[in-house]
Amino acid sequence: MKEKKDWNPLTPDEERIIVRKGTEYPFTGQYNKWDEQGVFVCRRCEAPLYRSSDKFDSGCGWPSFDDEIPGSVKRIPDPDGRRVEIICANCEGHLGHVFTGEHFTPKDTRHCVNSLSILFKKE
Repeated sequence: MKEKKDWNPLTPDEERIIVRKGTEYPFTGQYNKWDEQGVFVCRRCEAPLYRSSDKFDSGCGWPSFDDEIPGSVKRIPDPDGRRVEIICANCEGHLGHVFTGEHFTPKDTRHCVNSLSILFKKE
């Protein structure tokens, strides 16, 4: 995990998503169909966020995880009043949204994450 002064520089698209809370187009992200073993970290500060063992194919077009590394993700009410936004607990970069009650996995949780918000680190 990097200190603020050492955060990774962001491309304009990454800044649109991570800083300005944008969304990438579905089925376009690098990690949507990714299936290697490792850890997904925040693209900006490299804080560990998700284990590949918690990733699943929800068919929604974005990487989906049914659990986060404890303490790594904050949930905050989305301004739209209907969804819950997820952000990196370290740098507060936008990751996506979390949904419950869809019954995709036994944990009944889906973190819908933008590929541009994360990086993969092989185990």
